[in-house]
Amino acid sequence: MRVAEADVGRTAAAPTIAAGPQDSAPVIVSKNLTVGYELHRERQRLTALRDISLTVNRGEFVVLVGPSGCGKTTFINAISGLVKPWEGSIEVNGRPVTGPGPDRAMVFQDYALMPWRTVESNIRMPFEMQKLGLSQKEMDERVRRYIDLVDLTGFENSFPYELSGGMKQRVGIARALVSEPDILLADEPFAAIDAMTREAMQSELERFVTNTRQTVVFITHSIDEAVTLGDRVVVISYRPGRIKEIVNVNLPRPRFDYDVKMLPEYGELRDHIWRLVKDEALQTARGAK
Repeated sequence: MRVAEADVGRTAAAPTIAAGPQDSAPVIVSKNLTVGYELHRERQRLTALRDISLTVNRGEFVVLVGPSGCGKTTFINAISGLVKPWEGSIEVNGRPVTGPGPDRAMVFQDYALMPWRTVESNIRMPFEMQKLGLSQKEMDERVRRYIDLVDLTGFENSFPYELSGGMKQRVGIARALVSEPDILLADEPFAAIDAMTREAMQSELERFVTNTRQTVVFITHSIDEAVTLGDRVVVISYRPGRIKEIVNVNLPRPRFDYDVKMLPEYGELRDHIWRLVKDEALQTARGAK
């Protein structure tokens, strides 16, 4: 079943307590977006996403879940400007997306750090790639501020091989935030981290977002992670990806100050999303045969 944007909020039972801060100003607007790829060897066109309509408001944390290959990464690549629509449109801050820009930043699953650069040098990279009109003093102050924000003070001169997985991911987050983009795009950033570090990083990300008021679009395969972090969870169907349902997550923040998983509403939301994703995973398995 596909749920239109007008139906958001009626897709699942939700608790009455308020979620994280956001306002009604739209930042990302996708209208009937269809995106695909040319498979030159097979001389075919693969449709990754079809007819995606979604509005993300300022300060909102939106999580995308769905089976592998359903187009989640393609969607954030369209937001970032790395791929172009076949049909429909996507706008950021009221303007059509024509390519990458300093108002959007990406956090990757595999850290994507330069091994020959120190923590400070990796975080400083956006200043070398973008013209932000900042003085050297302003750039230095920003780097210092975001090193502090991700709790890496004292590791400024360390190289990636000297850091743990969680520390490397914090460098990637600081590098994404240092240009102070309007939108943070995260493609399974904690998938390669052990369970204990992953939970700690989820807590830190929530703290980062609260402090910076970032608008976030986040991909995960973990339903627990989706419910714990998101204001809304967008369930994407089997390829070509469509919005199957949008689920509001009206749980209080900060969610890591107490055991939010003990709330009955948490279990209801998790079970509801699991049933949606399970159906799509079965479709994926059948399609692979």
